[in-house]
Amino acid sequence: MSGSRRPSAAPAATDPAGRQDRAQRPLVGVVLLTMNDRPEEERASQATLLAQRGVEVRICVVGNGCTPDVVPAGAVTVVLPENLGIPGGRNEGARALAELDPPPDYLFFMDNDASFPRPDVLALLVAEAGQHPEAGYVQPRLTGPDDTTTPGRWVPRLRAADPGRPGTITSMTEGVVLVRRAVFDQVGGWCADLFLYHEGFDLAYRIWSQGYSGWYAAGLHMHHPLSSPSRHALFHRLAARNRVWVAYRNLPAPLIPVYLAVWTAATALRAVRGGGAWESWQGFREGWAGRLDQDRQPMSWHTAWRLTAAGRPPVL
Repeated sequence: MSGSRRPSAAPAATDPAGRQDRAQRPLVGVVLLTMNDRPEEERASQATLLAQRGVEVRICVVGNGCTPDVVPAGAVTVVLPENLGIPGGRNEGARALAELDPPPDYLFFMDNDASFPRPDVLALLVAEAGQHPEAGYVQPRLTGPDDTTTPGRWVPRLRAADPGRPGTITSMTEGVVLVRRAVFDQVGGWCADLFLYHEGFDLAYRIWSQGYSGWYAAGLHMHHPLSSPSRHALFHRLAARNRVWVAYRNLPAPLIPVYLAVWTAATALRAVRGGGAWESWQGFREGWAGRLDQDRQPMSWHTAWRLTAAGRPPVL
């Protein structure tokens, strides 16, 4: 579902000194979603984005069910008549950037309250991608504003005790991730049906299925406000539904019941402490009933082995 698109007149975030040949700098398209619910945070976030140097940046601000209020000069805007969810909105931004001439070499998906602590982070992420051509996506380390605190849920691997250790990863932190545009197009982008939660697992699985991997550039930091993860009724329902859909979309048939059994056991243990058992069960039923509507492209056993060797068997 596409909305209206409005490009501004001037290019965004170019190097004013002009000392480096623009044709030699990588072109990065940045997708920002908004529902106009935190304008001050958006302005602060965009200021750090506009300060990035060493790459050519093209920005697309997507109004998810609204007309964006905070848009930097030179950005493309996409106005969606309804909220398509996070993956659906990001897809629309990526499509708008792909229509530019030339299209971007990379896509950077960025939460609208995330920020760059330094003006060279995007350029260094692109340099990491150049050093790791096997990686379809590159992930910086996400910290709180103190540049140190990294909750385990922000570390894109199972072993999260040392968030400063770089390496190959099999999942992603969706709100700050650099993806090669050609790879993003190759796998069909984000799964819009998921709407919210676990879309990063799905995209990572699709990228790995095409023979690529992911890289965690832990030495490059981005900042994000620290908050407790919400565990409300909608979270429990959508997380459970999406677990079923991610498994059905991506896993070889024999692994689907194993994955769902592991997930069910983990959910039951969490429910003892935090509740949500009924909502999770409702989401599981919804996911199972709707699984046949999903685009099933099961990974090969070779991909399953590669994921396992990288530290995360595709049943966890």
